[in-house]
Parts: sequence; C-alpha cells; structure tokens
Amino acid sequence: MSNIRLFFSGALSTNTTDKLDKSQSHYLSKVMRVKENEVFSLFNSNGEWEAKVLSISKSIIEFKITMQIRQKENIKELWLAFSPIKSNYQNFMIQKATELGVTKFVPIIFDRTIVRKINKERLEKIVIEASEQSNRINVPMIEESQSLNNFLKTNSINLIFTDLNSNNNKIDKSKLIDSPVCIIIGPEGDFSEIERKKILSFSGVQAIKINENILRSETAVISAISIINYVIN
Repeated sequence: MSNIRLFFSGALSTNTTDKLDKSQSHYLSKVMRVKENEVFSLFNSNGEWEAKVLSISKSIIEFKITMQIRQKENIKELWLAFSPIKSNYQNFMIQKATELGVTKFVPIIFDRTIVRKINKERLEKIVIEASEQSNRINVPMIEESQSLNNFLKTNSINLIFTDLNSNNNKIDKSKLIDSPVCIIIGPEGDFSEIERKKILSFSGVQAIKINENILRSETAVISAISIINYVIN
C-alpha cells in the first residue's frame, strides 16, 4: 500500500470512479511519478479508501476506489481560538496545531491584535496538507474572524484560558462537560483587562498558566495543546 495520502472532498465508496483535480493530478503524476494501476489513498471525514490509478490523460488522473481501509472516526472536539499573527508564524502555528489534533480554528480580533486579516484560503490549504502528512482523517474547520464578544455569546464550550496572571497550573478534568474543549490564546500584547474579565466570567472557563516565561503565540499554542491532550486523553 502506498503511503501517499490525499484529501478528497467528494463522495467516496468502494467501486467509485472519479478524477483528481489538476493540482493533485500533477502532484501524483509529475512529483510522485505514480503510474497506471498503482495505488494511493484518499480520505475525508467519512473515512479513508485505497484508490487505483485507472488512467492519466492530459495530466488528469482518473481513479477507482478499490476498498475502504479506515472507518469514520469519532473524535474529541478540540478548538483553538487565537489572535491572528504574522503569516510565517501563523502558518507554522496552524500546521502544528493540526498535527496535534485541533478540530476547529477560530480567529478572534482582540483589542491588541496587530494583524487583523487572515488569508483563509491559504490556511485551509495548510490544514489539508498537515492532515495528509499526519495521518488524520478529519480536516479541521477554519471559521471567519470574529469579535471576542461574539465568540463568547455563541458557543457552549469548555474554555481553557491561558492566563499569565493565573496561579493555577493544572486543568481539572472533572469540570469538563460534554462539549468541545477550546483553548484561547491572546494577542502579542496580551489580553486587555476588560477582555480578561469577560473571559473569566464565562461559564465553564478554567484559567491556567502554562509557563512562567512569556511565550510567543505559536509556542503557547503548542504548549497548551500538548497539556490539554495529556489531560483529556
């Protein structure tokens, strides 16, 4: 079985025939040098399948699904609410958070957020590539940027607040209800005092200091996700 994995948004089932898009066809035929009758795998949120190359015509690959190799997964919802940062650091952060199991990314524009726009199309490409590489089936969602007020009003979640001012360094697993766990990471200039009060008044919030040092946003994300994964798994 080939270790080539590609995300495919269309319907997949045994004996299905379909075509890859131009970009994926180019990757398989020109980069990976896959030939007719060779196999690779395709996945989406419904599972993963083995696919055989039927033909390569005008640089487009037609394939047939031969069998299902992994079933749909029941996953624990782990969200990341974050302040947008400079693209190079943000791309790295999104990639690593995907590898570590985040299921939804929620960009939030805080009072001290410097970068106030995201390239959602670029981030979606990053999460797909990271999912392909890390053997994930479920590709994370990326929401539109929103305000902190909107985020806190519209979600029922277990909120993990990474707060430099907290004296707590442990997550109380017994307080986690049957809802998504969401880590909230502040902007480079930290949360404003008003934002801190709003977050701390949220039902189901747990504040935690993840390190005595001041961490870069991308470092804080990796550290916080690792802590939460240890607790909930």
